[in-house]
Amino acid sequence: MFSKTKRNEGNTLLKVAKYRDIGLLAFIIILALALQLLNSQFLTLGNLNDLFTNASILVILSIGMMMVLLTRGIDLSIAATLALSGMITAQTVAAYPTLHPLLAILLGIVIGILCGAVLGFLVSKIGILPIIASLGLMYAYRGITYMIAGGEWVSAHQMPESFKNIATSKILGINTLIFIALIIFIFFYYFMTHTITGRRIYAIGSDPDSAKISGININKLLMLVYSVMGGLAGLSGVLWVSKYASAQGNTAVGYELTVIAACILGGVSIAGGVGKITGVILGAMLLGILNNALPLIHVSPFWQMAIEGAVILFAVLFNVIVRKRTERNQLLRRVI
Repeated sequence: MFSKTKRNEGNTLLKVAKYRDIGLLAFIIILALALQLLNSQFLTLGNLNDLFTNASILVILSIGMMMVLLTRGIDLSIAATLALSGMITAQTVAAYPTLHPLLAILLGIVIGILCGAVLGFLVSKIGILPIIASLGLMYAYRGITYMIAGGEWVSAHQMPESFKNIATSKILGINTLIFIALIIFIFFYYFMTHTITGRRIYAIGSDPDSAKISGININKLLMLVYSVMGGLAGLSGVLWVSKYASAQGNTAVGYELTVIAACILGGVSIAGGVGKITGVILGAMLLGILNNALPLIHVSPFWQMAIEGAVILFAVLFNVIVRKRTERNQLLRRVI
């Protein structure tokens, strides 16, 4: 049985975890103010616009990854899916310059959904572990991208202005990338918090056996989650290629780890069942701030990686400690 002191410590930690989003937001604000003192250009409108624009794709992917992690899964193939959809879309608009940008976006989403559906099938129907299935598909999709590219890349002069304008245009005075990220955030925030399907996704990760006994079709939901993740990766591929006006075989190599890091920073548990979209957004923004600000204050690229790694490690340790405290408190209540 635990002492009263340990119970108080556990309760305090759980309260901190409960208001984690507020704490993370406060940390981001303090960090932003500190960076402004180090470089007066950080909080300028131009730099903030660049920061939010660059973080938009990370936000979109992180929302999809959160859903996957909630089911106790993982998707290591998202960067390869991004590259594949980006390459096919770029080659298509290069061959058909008059293609409407919305159709180009739709093409990327469809490609992503197909890639995600394959992973969902392997996980839900065949029963392959998500990490193994997604790792294999990561190499497969990346190889297909190189094969389709034929060792070449699609450059800016091959893309029509209408396609490149996707990333530079504005909707209601907001950059298109930021606008799309906002729409996706609002939609999935409602979906995950106010729909039965969203609550069932949480249930799968919290207790798969109980979810199955209660009549939840786990295989169907896993197919949905991985297909959605693929669709968001496909959309991100189009946005990425439009933003950087370049499609290459090695596009976004390793970016899946950055996406997972944003989720972990936002409080998503890799053990499943725990996480909020608001936290994920804040985690993505924190990484965006670090990527944007550290070069501004002339931090060495090697130190940038070390700092980001330290922040991620701290977040992981915090999540582990909170989970253990939660389990201990639950055990204590049963004993009492």
